Amino acid sequence: MAFRFVHTADIHLDSPLRSLALRNPELAELVGDASRQAFTAIVDLCLAEDVDALVIAGDLYDGDQTSMKTARFLASELTRLHQAGVRVYMIRGNHDAMSRISKQLVLPDTVTVFAGRCQSVVQPGSGVDVAFHGLSFASPKAPESLLPKYAGPQEGTANIGIMHTSLAGSPGHDVYAPCSVADLHGHGFDYWALGHIHVRQVYSGASTLVMPGIPQGRDINEAGEKSVTLVTIRDDRSVEIEERLISFVQFERVSVDLTDASEWSEAVIRIRAGLEQSREVTRSRYLVARVSLVGTTALSWSLMRDRDLAVAEAEQAAEQVGDTWVEKLELDLSALAAGDSGTAADPTLELAQSMRANANSEAFRSEAREFVLKTIADLPPDARGFAGKDEAGLEQFLDDALAGSVDLVTARLKAGATR
Repeated sequence: MAFRFVHTADIHLDSPLRSLALRNPELAELVGDASRQAFTAIVDLCLAEDVDALVIAGDLYDGDQTSMKTARFLASELTRLHQAGVRVYMIRGNHDAMSRISKQLVLPDTVTVFAGRCQSVVQPGSGVDVAFHGLSFASPKAPESLLPKYAGPQEGTANIGIMHTSLAGSPGHDVYAPCSVADLHGHGFDYWALGHIHVRQVYSGASTLVMPGIPQGRDINEAGEKSVTLVTIRDDRSVEIEERLISFVQFERVSVDLTDASEWSEAVIRIRAGLEQSREVTRSRYLVARVSLVGTTALSWSLMRDRDLAVAEAEQAAEQVGDTWVEKLELDLSALAAGDSGTAADPTLELAQSMRANANSEAFRSEAREFVLKTIADLPPDARGFAGKDEAGLEQFLDDALAGSVDLVTARLKAGATR
């Protein structure tokens, strides 16, 4: 009889959502609770599939957690697994290393939290015994590969390695216990349960390597369906994997083309149609959309001028669609040229061209850069990332800010905009 387990990682329980909370407290509450909803769904899946084990490959927590509410929630969910005879194998990732709860919480004896020295735990199976090999790290930084610390495979068993690693590196993720896919394949394990990178990746070869990705996205940069991996180890030690949807809230980018739209009501209709279309293909309970209005339209100036009204219209459309939220409204619109509307040269547009030329001058840009840098220096460290993480990011921020400012001023000056 096959041995089956669920593999997940990077749950980040109660991950803070400061920026989202400032914009929409109700939406922040929904998303803030989603990591717990996802973990409950993982436990439900374990029970429904009658698996033998749950493997958590690091970052169950999100950092220096002190909430006893989090502790009680986690204890309750793990108790459900304990009562059903489902064992849990867990390693600490870089975020867990900062968590106080991870070191203080008393867990059921069916939960194995691997220590800072590699351990191997064998779980007997009805068809094949399975050896789980794991290693936690006590520090949020691990610049060297952890693979040399792992023991070799045990003969006569299926061998499962659990590791929190950035592999060869991934955009948006710190380097953590780097190692190559080839080295993992060559270690002799049947399956590697990986964690750290939030995008699902599967590497087939001598072993089966799975990075399950984050089971619940936390913002638009973690858009799309999120899942866990259901693993079956057959008696001949062959491995079968299945992706299972878990995410409670799903972030998606929704592009709405307003080309040739001339009436405000027409724009609203198109926004709602775009949300409806995205909702139809979203399998998670809730859809959180970042709506981008694009195209060339006579409405461009009025939408920029009355952006707050456009946001309200989009939010109302989302409410009508049901189980849908608008996280942000972006405008990437172009105005009709004078020749398109048959009018003579527009003095407002001429002024806009002049302002844009001045904004692009090195003298003005230098002053803007100095102002932004001074503002960043006056902010607390955790609020300084709005203008990018490096010099290239700062220059891109200046490009966007200066161009947007000209468009906003032009929109407010533009007379006779269609509503």
